[in-house]
Order: sequence, then C-alpha cells, then structure tokens
Amino acid sequence: MSMSGTDTRIASPSAPRADRQIDAWDPENPAFWDAAGRRIANRNLWLSIPALLLAFAVWMMFSAVAVNLPRVGFAFGTDQLFWLAALPALSGATLRIFYSFMVPVFGGRRWTAIATASLLLPALWLAFAVADRSTPYWQFVAIAILCGLGGGNFASSMSNISFFFPKARQGYALGMNAGLGNLGVSAVQFVIPLVTGFALFGRFAGGPQTTADGRQLLLQNAGWIWVPFILASAVAAWFGMNDLQAARSSFAEQSVIFRRKHNWLMCWLYVGTFGSFIGFSAGFPMLSKTLFPGVDALQYAFLGPLVGALMRSAGGAIADRVGGALLTLIVFVGMAAAVSGVIAFLPGPSGGGSFGGFLAMFLVLFVLSGIGNASTFRMIPVIFRTLQQRGLPAVADAAQQAAAQRRAGIESAAVIGFSSAIGAYGGFFIPKSFGSSLALTGGAQAALYGFTAFYLSCIAITWWWYFRRGAECPC
Repeated sequence: MSMSGTDTRIASPSAPRADRQIDAWDPENPAFWDAAGRRIANRNLWLSIPALLLAFAVWMMFSAVAVNLPRVGFAFGTDQLFWLAALPALSGATLRIFYSFMVPVFGGRRWTAIATASLLLPALWLAFAVADRSTPYWQFVAIAILCGLGGGNFASSMSNISFFFPKARQGYALGMNAGLGNLGVSAVQFVIPLVTGFALFGRFAGGPQTTADGRQLLLQNAGWIWVPFILASAVAAWFGMNDLQAARSSFAEQSVIFRRKHNWLMCWLYVGTFGSFIGFSAGFPMLSKTLFPGVDALQYAFLGPLVGALMRSAGGAIADRVGGALLTLIVFVGMAAAVSGVIAFLPGPSGGGSFGGFLAMFLVLFVLSGIGNASTFRMIPVIFRTLQQRGLPAVADAAQQAAAQRRAGIESAAVIGFSSAIGAYGGFFIPKSFGSSLALTGGAQAALYGFTAFYLSCIAITWWWYFRRGAECPC
C-alpha cells in the first residue's frame, strides 16, 4: 500500500496510540516499516506475550494441581487424575478451531482483551473448589474443561501477530510470541508448588488443608495467584494493542484452507511438535509419580516446559536462517531417537529403571519439540506464499501481486491458527495414552512405541513434500 495517502496515523512515527484501528498496514514496505511499522508491531507483540503466557498457565493448571488433590483429601483414582490433566487439552484444542477465525472477524485488540479476561472463570472457580473437600468430581471436570479457554487463546494470538510482521521477521515474531508464551506451562508448574506452601493472600483466600503427613497446603492459591495478572493483562491489551483493518476477512475467505492439502499436512506435523510439547507437559508429572513413586516429580516438572519454551524462541530465528523444512526434519529424527531413550530407562515389572536417564530423555524431547514448534510455523507462510505465486499469470501487475500477497497472508494466518488447534489435541491424547497404557499393560512402553511410529510418519511427510529435491513446496 502506498505511503503517500492521507492515513497519517500510520505513516507518521508519532501516530497517537489512541488510534486503535489501523486502516493501512504494509510491513513489506521498508519505508513504512522503519517509520512506524516496527514500533507498532513490537508493541503489539510485547503485549501479546504476557497475555499468552497467562493463557498457557491457566490451561495447564491441572498438571500441577491434580497430583496434589489426593494429598488434601479428595478421593480420586489415578485414572480420574489423568482425565483432569488431559481434559483441558481436549477442550483447548476444540476451542482453538473457533478461535482460529476470530481475529479477522473481531480484531486482534478486542479479541485478545476479551479472551484474556475469560481466564478469570477457571482460575476463580478452581480457587473456591479446592478449598472445600466436599467439592464433587464433576465440578473439577467442569473446571478442567473451562481451563481450555487458555488453550484456545493461542490460535487467535498467533494468527494476530502473524499479520503485524514482514515475512522475513515472521519466524522471529511467531517464535517469540509462542516461545515466551509457552513459558506459562513452566511457570504454572514452578509457581503453584511454591505459592501453595504459605498464606499468600492471608485470610482472604481461606484456610489451609492438612495433608496425611501433617503438612499444610493452601491449594486454592493455585487459582488466586493468576487473578491480578489476568486483570492487568486484559486491560493492557484493550488500551495498548491495535486492530488491523488489513487483517479483516470473512469466515468464507478463511475457510478455503479446508480445501488445501498442505493445511492438513501441516496439521499432522504440528501434532508432532506442539502436540508433543503440550502433551508431555500435561502428562509428565503424573507419569513420573506413577513410575517413580519415590521421586517428588513436581520438583522437576517445570524444567521440560521451560527448556521447550526457550528453544521455541530460538528455533524461530534458526528456522529463518536455515529453512523450516530442514530444521523440522532434524527435529523428528531426534524425537524418534529420544523416545527410544525414554523406553531404555523405564522401570521393569520388578522396579529398577533410572529416573535421571528418564528425565534427561524427556528434556531432550522438550528441547526438540520446542524447536519444532517454531520450524513448522516458519514453514506455513512460505508454503502459502508459494502456492499463491504459482497461481498468478506469467506477467502479473502490481494489483494482482498485492491481491496474491493478501490471500497468502489470510490463508497463512488461518492455517497457523487451525493447525495449532489440531496440534493441541496431543495434549489430550498423550496423557490419556500414558494412562491407558499403564491400565492395560502395567507400563508406558505401549504408548511410547506408538509415539515413535507417529514421529516416523512425520519424517516421511516432511522429507517428501517439503525437503527432498523436487519437493512440491520446498521451504
């Protein structure tokens, strides 16, 4: 879009922040980007990151709360606890399907503020539920489903940020948004054990619960701790972010992705990367407690999501340099090998095993899944720009080029959101696979063999369609 028009709100670096609606946005124009685009894009990114971090924290609350429920008097079985760890992912993945299309319809600023404020529902309900030992299991199931609101936020957040940055910086921007946002998983597993040990909110949050070994826990703090931060982030998003008119589109324009083969292929690959990250995050504490009952798994549970989130931030920059397909291929080869390592350190029927080796292999899986989260998202804009360019006539004028670029942006954002929805189902299937494997066979090996087979399929897809010589969409 031309910088010579009358939209001085955007052309001028001193554009007032009060203008929340931006009518003209052209990040591929160097003059525009240097004059105002970079500043506006970065402001929206840095307000998006804490909102997404809180969304992940609320989404994964039960990964840190479920293991403590029996300690404070809730008589729930192991399979019931695995369900509580898995249900937020199932709910969040389903909500992501709808959230994927919300930003172009409602605007990124409005939707970010509303979606962030909605996190108050599960946080407050959990705070009241755990303070009362008579709370029935069905209420915890309902809260776990509501925690999926945090999972849904990721799809709309990533879709929104993708519109703000030029293609050369999208790997960095999406990697930072998702990578630092993913730190919410590590934060919840580190913060909840910390804050449940003392009266952080005094009498306001209620009295402590006494465990069987005589310790006192204030498990309600697991919900209360997020409330002031959610309120602050929602207000900051409403007053500090922007709605892009260029990002507006109807559902009909976005729904064309369901006819795109590469949408479904990237969904499959994202199940392998993000699905692994969120699934292992949800299932690792309960799996460790079950297989190694003598180890306090919550002391270590935050490490995996921490390194995975940090590597996602780094993975975006690496993918910008070496290409998404090569990095994704390396990731899946490494993940297949790491799962074999996990199997080698599992305890047998008579015990044994090595928690140190088990933990080390899971950390490798988290590192690789974090890198793969970024590399797969780096592939998507390249793939859909390529497809749109191939659809142009041999001699395309400026208007045709601009229209193709806009379609590529809309489709890329929709695929990023939708693939994140499908990928999030890994957060349900992985902990449930562990639970089912333990119930049916007494061990986790069956689930892990299934994961290995899946990673091998991801290697084949990445190599055939995106990496080999003559690939349909090299990226």
